Amino acid sequence: MSESKGGLPPAPHEIKVADADAPAMVTRRRLLQPDFHIPPHWHARTQFLFGASGVMRVGTPRRLWIVPPTRALWIPAHVVHEIRMSGSVDMRTLYIDAEHIAGMPDDCAVLDMTPLMRELIVRVTADAPSVQDAAAVQAAADAARDSDYPLLTTLILAELRRLQSCGFDLPLPESADLRALCARVLADLAEPLDTQAYAAGLGISSKTLYRRFLSETGLTFVRWLQQAKLLEAVRRLAEGQTVTTVALDLGYQSPSAFTAMFHRTLGSPPKTYRG
Repeated sequence: MSESKGGLPPAPHEIKVADADAPAMVTRRRLLQPDFHIPPHWHARTQFLFGASGVMRVGTPRRLWIVPPTRALWIPAHVVHEIRMSGSVDMRTLYIDAEHIAGMPDDCAVLDMTPLMRELIVRVTADAPSVQDAAAVQAAADAARDSDYPLLTTLILAELRRLQSCGFDLPLPESADLRALCARVLADLAEPLDTQAYAAGLGISSKTLYRRFLSETGLTFVRWLQQAKLLEAVRRLAEGQTVTTVALDLGYQSPSAFTAMFHRTLGSPPKTYRG
């Protein structure tokens, strides 16, 4: 990422995706390499982000999301976010005009994909241009007005309201010391949980850590760590890692203990998320 004067990262900027006379929904497709990073930015339109293959990790200043191919992320207009690819990603995106999204979430949300929605998006984005290709964007917009694009748009907007939200998010604290603690934990999720040691490292008591973490994230530190491991497990499973490998790498005593936690939290066994 480039830096602005004074050594600070540049302010998040708008990535423009549509002109004023663009259709109600415009589409983009990008084939991205592992670890490719899209720096913090925002759009004037609401974004429906989906990976036909691969896993994305999306972050805002206060939350993280894991988006496997079985899910999509709803990102309202003007929300600053960044995206990092975990493995190669076939990223498909819909940018939707505000007047066509009544009844949808006002905040970011991970949505369960239906088989119909997946096929509709794969179809409507099959020939979609890259965000950076201005000539292709204009050509696609012109072609859309004379094709079955309006029909596909109508079907997608109707199916969109049938998608259910699911909790694939991880809240982040606001204070710098707790955010640094979270970064340390996320860097090694197999590290044994020692709340007293973490608190001591911050120069506070375990009770203060409990109180502050709950106040800033809505979760206790122990529950937050469990959610962090769950999201990391989903990412690894979607990349094709075995249940045993994921369980042991994340510090569980046995694959059966990991499977029980996973099923209890998401309502299905880990193997259903394997890519």
